[in-house]
Amino acid sequence: MKIATVGVHVLDTHVIGIDSIPGGSDGQLVETIRMSAAGTAGGTALVLSRIGAEVLSFGAVGTDPIADTLLSLLGREGIDTSGLVRKDDHQTSASVIPVRPNGDRPAWHCIGANGAFTLDDLDLAALDGITHLHLGGPEFLGGEAAGTLLAHARSIGATTSVDILAPGDPDMLAWIADALPHTDYLLPNDEQVLGFTGASSLADGARALVDAGAGCVAVTQGAKGALVVTADEVIEVPAYPIDVVDTTGCGDAFSAGFLRGLSLGRDLRGAARLGCATAAQVAQGLGTDAGSYDLDAVVALAG
Repeated sequence: MKIATVGVHVLDTHVIGIDSIPGGSDGQLVETIRMSAAGTAGGTALVLSRIGAEVLSFGAVGTDPIADTLLSLLGREGIDTSGLVRKDDHQTSASVIPVRPNGDRPAWHCIGANGAFTLDDLDLAALDGITHLHLGGPEFLGGEAAGTLLAHARSIGATTSVDILAPGDPDMLAWIADALPHTDYLLPNDEQVLGFTGASSLADGARALVDAGAGCVAVTQGAKGALVVTADEVIEVPAYPIDVVDTTGCGDAFSAGFLRGLSLGRDLRGAARLGCATAAQVAQGLGTDAGSYDLDAVVALAG
């Protein structure tokens, strides 16, 4: 599997052991502060590389130390980062995520260079030879440009997938609607599906997205697992029972495992099982790059 992950790349900083934000200029000791590569393209790229895919990343970062750290973390995972352009006038996208003792994880986020990425930043010739293109954050390109990119990927024989970063909203769905007819696999979460469509059930919402053009909709449902919907079938796959440490990046991990499963010839149920097993690996540690799993470990859990 040779996959191009295009779009949102973020440096996450997790802070563990926070009960509250100190008042005034007071300080507070915490348990851990840790950085990891993340984003609907960057996080998915990282996990894909861990489970045996050849990964090329495309997007935009700044020329700041945040970018140096993000590129180093991605490169350490074996990802080709030559397609990440550096923009002098934008900082690299970053998030600070304080994780409360009960697992809640509010976040501060800076969009940064992700908001400045356009198709002009991507050399389409660099996509030659890929078997798959995954677009994370089509809303930053807009539906027309995203559709153009996805259509090009299909024209060179690649399968396409899309993961949306923004919360579910009918206006957002309208904004990216032109991309859906060129999307083989749409990978939203349950809140997005219900918000985009206004449907009363997740299955109905996913069917509405299939009717809008997506070939298949694979929805993450947190602790419930995943729901996979096509024009012909609805498949539900449960999550694996684990001790959850941090759910940051679990959606990206599911996407990676699901797509890798398809590349290995698994059917939709089998791919979703691999996606849930991959998400389980990430949820047991801190950040998208938590743990030291590989494809064999994920397959052993998924069966």
